[in-house]
Amino acid sequence: MQNRTYDKERVSFTLARLKKGGENFEVVISDIDKALSFRSGNEIKINEFVQSQTIFENANKGLKASEDKVKVILGENPVAKIIRDGELHLTADQRKKLMENRRNKIIEYIQQNSVDPKSGSPHPRQRIELAMSEAKVNVDISENIDAQTQKIIKSIMTIIPLSFDKIKLKIYIPAKFAGSTYSALKNRYSSSIKKEEWKNDGGIHIELEIVGGAKSNLYSLINKLTNGEAEIEE
Repeated sequence: MQNRTYDKERVSFTLARLKKGGENFEVVISDIDKALSFRSGNEIKINEFVQSQTIFENANKGLKASEDKVKVILGENPVAKIIRDGELHLTADQRKKLMENRRNKIIEYIQQNSVDPKSGSPHPRQRIELAMSEAKVNVDISENIDAQTQKIIKSIMTIIPLSFDKIKLKIYIPAKFAGSTYSALKNRYSSSIKKEEWKNDGGIHIELEIVGGAKSNLYSLINKLTNGEAEIEE
């Protein structure tokens, strides 16, 4: 698959544009985030992020593409082909917003999933931002976010120490808090719960395995829900 580019021309709406066989084909995008997710390989229905199934020769002028040319040059599923293989033409505001959102997501992922191995605590956001700046990291909205996150982590690990090791916790929740706290943990940490056992006294023992960076938030949540009466053992 060819590298996709993001044109810097000023347009009044978002377009997916594919030039092929000497012809120009355009589709109007209604939800740029879902379109990017679709381009990354995620299963999303096209009608969730296109304004319509209409294919244009020039959307700004309202000129529709020839149906015969669409059929001959693009074949089956032409709209999907235009979105996957074409270029996304974004407004300046859209590009800025997407860059900021992606950068924030990457920073939040690093904060929530890693710790400083020396202190056992997550790095402050500012420290991660400085490391990204020092490593001359460029956030690219055309690249798969998961792959890009791993590349950025590799780059900044030469500047700040990061550990993504997991820790195991054993938690006992007293009966009077068991129901509500269990529901909250199940909702937020379902995939991390490895074992659960309801006791005769109405309390519950839970064993979780989480990344070190999530420890602080988990402790805060449990203490808040149980008024500090839960027992937590690492």
